[in-house]
Amino acid sequence: MPSPSRRSVWVDTLPDHERFAGGASTPPGDADVVIVGAGYTGLWTAWYLHERRPDLRVVVLEAEHVGFGASGRNGGWSSAILPMSLDAVAHRHGAAAAHRMQDAMHRTVDEIERFAVQHVADGVFHRGGTLDVARSAPQEERLREHLGEMHRHGFSDDDYRWLGRADTEALVRMTDAIGAVWTPHCGTVHPLRLVHALARTVASAGVDIVEGVRVESIEPGRVTTSHGTISADTVVRATEGYTSRLPGYRRDLLPIYSLMIATEPLPDAVWAEIGLAERPTFADGRHLIIYGQRTADGRFAFGGRGAPYHFGSRISPEFDHDDRIAELLSTSLRRLFPAIAEAAITHHWGGVLAAPRDWHCAVRYDARTGMASAGGYAGDGVSTTNLAGRTLAALIGGEHRDGDDELVRLPWVGHRSRRWEPEPLRWLGVNAGRTAARRADESEAAHGRESRVWGRAMSLILGR
Repeated sequence: MPSPSRRSVWVDTLPDHERFAGGASTPPGDADVVIVGAGYTGLWTAWYLHERRPDLRVVVLEAEHVGFGASGRNGGWSSAILPMSLDAVAHRHGAAAAHRMQDAMHRTVDEIERFAVQHVADGVFHRGGTLDVARSAPQEERLREHLGEMHRHGFSDDDYRWLGRADTEALVRMTDAIGAVWTPHCGTVHPLRLVHALARTVASAGVDIVEGVRVESIEPGRVTTSHGTISADTVVRATEGYTSRLPGYRRDLLPIYSLMIATEPLPDAVWAEIGLAERPTFADGRHLIIYGQRTADGRFAFGGRGAPYHFGSRISPEFDHDDRIAELLSTSLRRLFPAIAEAAITHHWGGVLAAPRDWHCAVRYDARTGMASAGGYAGDGVSTTNLAGRTLAALIGGEHRDGDDELVRLPWVGHRSRRWEPEPLRWLGVNAGRTAARRADESEAAHGRESRVWGRAMSLILGR
């Protein structure tokens, strides 16, 4: 059997005619707004700024190419999931703020669907909801606790509800399933097709997108690049997992690798055994996160955490692949769905996401200095970036519109996480937390009960 491709399945299924053809060849010497990063955050911000202030000259700079980072490599979930819990938001800002934040995420999934209908080819977005499946008593306990949290914050069974075994199996036949939390607030996307469509739309509106320009430093009023210096009234940092490469930002966001595999397209008879006919995304209740979807062309795209954190927040193309993790992902997927035992794994890839120290994503804008940023999505960025782009546009645009007050008053606006610890404490703590999560899952699988020792160790190490 041939080795899996080391390109993402999204690269290999991006039609040539949908590929962004490139924008400006060189950056200008000045602009009203310079956005660093041509992933979802940067491009959504550019799009909504143009909608609101077409008079502004907006320039997007990208070191590689559009969608090079997490925006083009992710699991393809356009979900309403936030990295921080609603209880954590309520503790800082009150219960009403927590409800507003989650409700804004629900409506963001709708907004992406609206954009896809208007600007993107068929098959890029599909509303199928999502399932978090409990496959053991401890997983059920954790998922029911999460369901209770959502209900405490004012959401009903229409938004989040518990499904028993029979109702779960009507949607997906996953081994050992006890039940699941179901929500309709999620769609599958082909992430690279979406980001290229967004780039084409942004460029056609007159925004300059300049690829192959490495930003060396950012500061108020100025961006220094490999092609010279650009003056700008506003500078937006939209660099997510690559933030640690910028001088002065090494400890702001932790680059964590998430790796994925994809199968060959599966026969209809196999899908009839598995289910997922409506293509909900799926996960289960283990500590070490897994995530998957049935793609539009009938594959499994399946990923998970568990790759090591690299000392000094190092990022390198060699870390995008790990044969050991690929084998673990393949084994996990086959255990969940024995019907695919003979299916070939055709792709294996990965990339970095960004985690703040308190796992709380943020949008910031300082009108005095003109410095703005958004990020810290911790792997939940496909939808969150859209809300961030609309919020940054409201903050930067300076012209009031209906709904602006709601956006700029969301509790993530202005939030600052404390910085990650210096090395070697960072490396020791993060990798110890990863080990604790893995061993907690192994203990539950072996003994059918929660490992309080490893669960407590994980909480202490990660501060969550």
